[in-house]
Amino acid sequence: MQREAKFCDVAATRGDERLYAEAKGRTTDAGLDVDTLYGQLLRRIPADGLKYDLGVVVPTNAVGAALRVDRHVRAQLGITVFEVTDEGQVRTVSE
Repeated sequence: MQREAKFCDVAATRGDERLYAEAKGRTTDAGLDVDTLYGQLLRRIPADGLKYDLGVVVPTNAVGAALRVDRHVRAQLGITVFEVTDEGQVRTVSE
């Protein structure tokens, strides 16, 4: 795993699997910051033709904002929402 690789906050590989993710911390305007996060992620999608998954990583208080992007849209783009709890645990958000 690399942090801030290729202009993404996270670039992780496992075998043939690749994940690019953008992360946001706790802020006073989670909605605006998550909107910015999605824009950054979409702008930074690699155009190399390889298979990869995308992720958005947000603190618990921003999960609702991250889920404002419709599930169908996130599925079509291969975006998974990851929550970072106040205790530092990372988990996949399922609706």
